[in-house]
Amino acid sequence: MDKSIIEYGSFIKEIKELIYRRQYEAMKKVNAELIQLYWEIGEEIEYQQREKGWGKSIVEVLSKELQKEFPGVAGFSARNLWLMRSFYIEYSQNAKLQPSVAELTHEQTHLILPPLVAEISWTKNIIIIQKCKDPLEREFYIKMTKRFGWTKDVLINNIENQAFAKYLTNQTNFDETVPEKYRRQAKLAVKDDYNFDFIEMGIEHSESELEAGIINNIRAFLSEMGGDFSFIGNQYHLDVADEDYYIDLLLYHRRLRCLIAIDLKIGEFIPEYAGKMQFYLTALDETVKLPDENPSIGIIICKSKNRTRVEYTLRTTNKPIGVATYSFYESLPEDIRSLLPSPDEIEAIIREFGGE
Repeated sequence: MDKSIIEYGSFIKEIKELIYRRQYEAMKKVNAELIQLYWEIGEEIEYQQREKGWGKSIVEVLSKELQKEFPGVAGFSARNLWLMRSFYIEYSQNAKLQPSVAELTHEQTHLILPPLVAEISWTKNIIIIQKCKDPLEREFYIKMTKRFGWTKDVLINNIENQAFAKYLTNQTNFDETVPEKYRRQAKLAVKDDYNFDFIEMGIEHSESELEAGIINNIRAFLSEMGGDFSFIGNQYHLDVADEDYYIDLLLYHRRLRCLIAIDLKIGEFIPEYAGKMQFYLTALDETVKLPDENPSIGIIICKSKNRTRVEYTLRTTNKPIGVATYSFYESLPEDIRSLLPSPDEIEAIIREFGGE
């Protein structure tokens, strides 16, 4: 092939990538300005109502006037104006989450700086405000949405499945077994408890019935796992030294670029399960993993677990393994609630995930 043609193609590709990068940066700036605008409108509405005693009707009047003045510009409905006021009130006392403004007096110009809340869309900000009341929980979801590019649906799914609490209490050995570059994402890939309420399952069930229930609801299962997983197969066959072995579920994690082996257990966790999982992971890495993929990760999902027993077991394993439980209810179990870290510890974890 003519060298000039190759160079021409490379040149075109570079220009396209440059345009995409600049478009993305422009979109981020537009979003930051929009959030700043909504913040200031919310502040003005709150100020006028608080200082001058204006009632609710002012929002209706303002909405009509803005829509008349800016026809075709979305975002000035009465409902959205009330959301702007709520947005300001909720975050005005939180220095880390509010837009960074220097207010000398109400009339003076605000110094506009890139705020944490301006790094995700208005829609996602409102979802977090309405569904989360704890400031640290809000900060967690804002940072996770920003860092991992969660869509609106993924964000809602994670909030409704109480990802904040489940990620904070998960048990893995990733600090010792996963390279630092991927460690944060790996920790986010394992919850402490999985909600399998999408499966119609009696209290008494076998492992094969549990697996079948998952396979019959595979989309719901992958959503519960966290959104970055894809399904490879169940009862995945491994041939080691002419012996047959089968992994209950084999998944692939797009961001981690690695295989995820799932072992399902309907009883309480016992240390022998980790030894079996180490064997599976070694076999996957030797015979299935592609050269450019990262080492495989194992998740053992049991009906119950003793946390001390899990902790001691994971100390002695040299393959990346997480141990979780499953349940068929939506609310967070009280025994997990009691294990949540202190506010200071949660802040440290959030800083770690946020890359600070």
